[in-house]
Amino acid sequence: MDHYHRRSTLIREQGPLLLLIGLMFIIWITQTLGPADWADSFMVVPANIAESWRHLRSGHIAPGDFSHFGTLLSYAFLHSDITHVGFNMLYLWIFAALIVEHLGQGWFILIFILTAIGGGIAHALLGPTDIIPMLGASGAVMGFEGAYLGLALSRQLPDPHVWPMSHPIPPMQLAALAVVGALFDFHDILIGQADFIAHGAHIGGFITGLFITSIALPASAGRHTNY
Repeated sequence: MDHYHRRSTLIREQGPLLLLIGLMFIIWITQTLGPADWADSFMVVPANIAESWRHLRSGHIAPGDFSHFGTLLSYAFLHSDITHVGFNMLYLWIFAALIVEHLGQGWFILIFILTAIGGGIAHALLGPTDIIPMLGASGAVMGFEGAYLGLALSRQLPDPHVWPMSHPIPPMQLAALAVVGALFDFHDILIGQADFIAHGAHIGGFITGLFITSIALPASAGRHTNY
């Protein structure tokens, strides 16, 4: 009975997260089996974002510009191959589940949206003339890593028990993994590494998540939430 209760509680707490992960795999399957180019219009193209921004500033925005701005979120639901979606969903599960545990489902959804957008904007800012499409949830994944770092710095968190690790680890040790990943992205940006990885999206998502939980998050958020 206790095992059943824990399982039902986990499903209830992480329902939206598990649904999101399932949706990501379903979308990837449709990308693989569907028409080759159906998802192209949902990817971020920095040059399109820059052009639409110029239209917005000049007051001559067109319907197509709204579609371009919409890709700042839609790109996060698309992936190139099974490895891409698999690793992104693994790390999303680890860090987003911790955010759900500490802040609740509402903040989980908000952080996903804002960090995905922050990652897309950062990628476009770093290469405003780039015409290569960008896709993947890694900006939002890094956003949850940054968000967890912000919580670990500002609150007394219990040791998280993170699969596949066999025992709980101190929160700052887990948060340090996120910092190391972000430092690698900073390094690759500084040296101009041409590896077709959206390092700007990673950094943008990470900084956005860190900002939300360390500065913008109300001090009482999540502390009295019943799961």
